[in-house]
Amino acid sequence: MQRRLTFAASSNVTLIAALLCASSVPAAEPESADLRYFRELVETRNYSLGQPVSPQITPDGKTVIFLRGGARDPVLRLYEFTIASHSLREILTPEKLLQGAEEKLTAEERSRRERERQSLRGFTSFQLSKDGSKLLVALSSKLYVITRADGRIAELPGSGWIAPRFSPDGRAVAAVNAGELHVLELEKPADIALTSGATETLQHGTAEFVAQEEMARHDGFWWSPDSQSIAYQETDNSGVESRFIADPLHPETPPAKNFYPRAGTRNAKVRLGIVARTGGPTRWVEWEREKYPYLARVVWKETTAPPCIVVQNRLQQEELLLAVDPKTGATREVLRENDAAWLNLDHKPMPVWLKNGRQFLWTTERGGAWQLELHSADGALLGAVTPANFQLDELIDMNDSDRSVVMAGGSDSRERHLFRFSLDAKTGPQQLTREPGRHDAVFGDAKENFLHRFDLLDGHAGWELLRSSDGNKVADLPSVAEHPSSLPQVELLRTEGQRPMDAAIVRPHAFDKTSRYPVILDVYAGPGHKQVLAQPDRYMIDQWMADRGYIVVAIDGRGTPGHGRDWERAIRGNLIDIPLADQVAGLQALAAHEPAMDLKRVGVVGWSFGGYFSAMAVMQKPEIFRCAVVGAPVVSWENYDTHYTERYLGLPSESPDGYRASNVLTYASKLSRPLLLVHGLTDDNVYFQHSVQLSEALFEAGKNFNFLPLLGTHMVSEPLLRLRRQTRVIDFFDVELKATAH
Repeated sequence: MQRRLTFAASSNVTLIAALLCASSVPAAEPESADLRYFRELVETRNYSLGQPVSPQITPDGKTVIFLRGGARDPVLRLYEFTIASHSLREILTPEKLLQGAEEKLTAEERSRRERERQSLRGFTSFQLSKDGSKLLVALSSKLYVITRADGRIAELPGSGWIAPRFSPDGRAVAAVNAGELHVLELEKPADIALTSGATETLQHGTAEFVAQEEMARHDGFWWSPDSQSIAYQETDNSGVESRFIADPLHPETPPAKNFYPRAGTRNAKVRLGIVARTGGPTRWVEWEREKYPYLARVVWKETTAPPCIVVQNRLQQEELLLAVDPKTGATREVLRENDAAWLNLDHKPMPVWLKNGRQFLWTTERGGAWQLELHSADGALLGAVTPANFQLDELIDMNDSDRSVVMAGGSDSRERHLFRFSLDAKTGPQQLTREPGRHDAVFGDAKENFLHRFDLLDGHAGWELLRSSDGNKVADLPSVAEHPSSLPQVELLRTEGQRPMDAAIVRPHAFDKTSRYPVILDVYAGPGHKQVLAQPDRYMIDQWMADRGYIVVAIDGRGTPGHGRDWERAIRGNLIDIPLADQVAGLQALAAHEPAMDLKRVGVVGWSFGGYFSAMAVMQKPEIFRCAVVGAPVVSWENYDTHYTERYLGLPSESPDGYRASNVLTYASKLSRPLLLVHGLTDDNVYFQHSVQLSEALFEAGKNFNFLPLLGTHMVSEPLLRLRRQTRVIDFFDVELKATAH
């Protein structure tokens, strides 16, 4: 039977392009100016390549260690910057270790990088020993320790290692191999297997899928601060559903097996054990694991404070902070949080203990917005450090000596500034950054200086070293990144009306205010992510589309972060009705502000949740949206993972109406506008199954649509693939929106 389904022209070329893993885009034929501009964007990763990555100040405060690639080279190398002399030294390159061989990754390492959205190559991370004398890097699943004093490089025995970590005393490295946790002693070389019994379904020392993907917890073991013990996770996937991903170009290769807990199905069973560095029996940590199955956080950093864990119930409406007795595994409740909708997890692992062990810091939304609190060791609240009207993004640093903290946040959710607060409220907050844009910082043990990351609205971006006492610049971290040939023409604003929303308008460089332009809504509209940021590189692809003759807009409505608890939790129980109403209201408000927007010619494009929204928008609001590009959409939430889906919709058995209302298939028969569906065949986050379900429903309903399958995962980072995909997207919009409105 012939299906009424159109595969986009040349889709086979795109499939092959995904396999090339090209670091640059071949120019096989003369390109137009707009394609040259997009080539520049993708080859420089929006001009981020060549900037320092993951810089750290050494404990003595004299040196900065960082990773860096080339301006159009995604392979990261290791560098040392001496502060006093402003001199730069290349410590080590992947090329030196590989000696002409190709970098090889295990399936486990590829999966970890996918979960971390890591698309660079070479040394993707490094570790500095606590005393600063040694560096640890991994390459091709092998481990290397570099002695900084003499530059000596020692390759540790074995291969297949993932997640390596120095012990706090710097005398050993713990890492995982084939599902088992090992300690590699450095002074008297030895490989000590701390765990045993790993199988296909039983793993030690690694985080389960939902912890990595949804909890922002990528670690599966934690050294004790005295280096004598390790806490580690045991993951039992025996009750978790299996999913298989095949390589369509190599049908002779067996499919890869993944454990993926769908909403309403069984999760991995997780428990936490503590074992001596030298091996021996494991002491299992005891808590009500049936009632609180999610191990969300593990913190064990201070010798004066107990190890702590944060556990959540299945619906994420209750969580406990538990102190652990490492000698017995017994736990005691320190603090309890409840929320009738759901509890968000701070990306900064909480609690953060003061060195005296008598107080700790804790973040909460209990008062209606994120706040930092100071608690005594028994959990009693001593006071709020930040006020409720301060939009807190993240705790950056704590200084025990003067009892102060540096926080990221501010009054404008589109920007991100740095502030210093006193823990004792002796003084008001000190604002450390003021230039419009997004700011971040990295502190070391020596507090004299700190590293400042800036992405400014005027296009300046980079890293600099600032003096803590007065904020004056000490040095710039050397960068080889290219500078944009032009900046986006973006206007940031708050919409008018009953419910003001953050919004952005990107106009063509050759904008004519007397003309009428078709509109592209670049959308996400889902929880945990903002589209509207005071950061120019966020809008560079939008500018590329705008210069083809469009006005491109972005809107953050209810459900997105940055405007307090009630704003974000308005979507509980239904993931589409409120976001869709807000995006439509936002479009109408922006059109009143910018008369050149032609709301009779509106297209929508999004990826992941944005793809889900795009499909829903064109099906439910065809009078607003003329066409949609639907990228890697979640189509049926019953087929997405537990921790994300149940946070917003609850269990399928208890919330069938919410799941039905939030399901794209419920509305597939209503499609009356053109739709381009794009999805990676080997996506292990939003499985290709979702787009197949949608294509089947549309075919059975007699609907015409375009389908572009790609070889690749949920990330699209390779330059050639990004170029071909984006060209197909804009060509689709040209056909559907450039014609005379009707």
